[in-house]
Amino acid sequence: MNILITGAAGFIGSQLAYKFLKEGHHIILIDNMSYGHEDNLIFDDEEAGDLNLYLHKVDIRDRNYLSAIFETEKIDYVYNIAGIAPLPDCQSDPCEAIDVNVNGFVNILELSRIYGVKCVIQASTNAMYENETGFPTREQFDNLPTLIYPNTKYCAERFAQSYCDTYGMNVCCVRFANVYGPHVDCLRKQPPFVGYLIRELYYDRVPTFHSNGKQARDYIYVDDLTDLLEKVQNCKGFDVVNCSSNKSYSVREIYDIAQDIMHKNIQAKYVDSSNYWKKYPQLYEGAYSIKPEILDHEVNKYSLCDNTHALARYNWQPKVDIGEGMSNMIKYTVKLFQKLDKGTE
Repeated sequence: MNILITGAAGFIGSQLAYKFLKEGHHIILIDNMSYGHEDNLIFDDEEAGDLNLYLHKVDIRDRNYLSAIFETEKIDYVYNIAGIAPLPDCQSDPCEAIDVNVNGFVNILELSRIYGVKCVIQASTNAMYENETGFPTREQFDNLPTLIYPNTKYCAERFAQSYCDTYGMNVCCVRFANVYGPHVDCLRKQPPFVGYLIRELYYDRVPTFHSNGKQARDYIYVDDLTDLLEKVQNCKGFDVVNCSSNKSYSVREIYDIAQDIMHKNIQAKYVDSSNYWKKYPQLYEGAYSIKPEILDHEVNKYSLCDNTHALARYNWQPKVDIGEGMSNMIKYTVKLFQKLDKGTE
């Protein structure tokens, strides 16, 4: 089986690539390295070794380069994990976010149509539910998103459905809950919440949370996610499916779990949400700046996603609980920081 994965040097893409390689499939990896890291593709496993050997450093918008790959490799399945995901990055440069997340995906869809890919699996997001008030959220929802990132993913889903309805293709859009596990990018300017708190605890710093710590999110462990991503290869026509644990944990609960595992006792600092994106001053410049209530809503929103469709249609349900998942993530991340520390000595 020939499987192409875009965004393959990122957190989720690299884990998916490792899974398929271990299963004996032929993998073709794509990443322009704007968010990916070559270290993500190196595994402590003699059979897998260095997945950089399978990597093409190219942008998903490069039609000519990708056309040659599709023609040569006879691809069966495409996983489009590439994209600009950090919300403030998307707000700071909406044109680039739309170009990558929408136009880049349409390029993938068109090539998949031309070369007869069996199924395209698109990385979507539960951020699409940002304005929902009824929980748990199901795949069919009423209130459209506000921020740039979820809107790019919503538009991408509409094009996916268009290709299925028009050409009879198979496309499954998997809406990820908050994904955590080994290889989360802890080093970027605004790391994911779990990666950030582990980093601060490792260096014995006081983490700052822009909230009261009571807001809760739905978290899904990366191995459970990749399990579902494999199962949806059987998708027929167009489908959207939540990938979630159907359980929510507050900031304080996650922080307490991490402290317990890392044997730390550091009192976190809880501050007002107004400075949440202070590292992105461009959002506050110009005639119109981002509304304080938008930031406050983003920080304090609740998420809980219904995953019964995944069970009913794809016989999938999560297996890894938050304690085991956090322990695995912390073990990997601590090794990463130890390696980085040795490199700066």
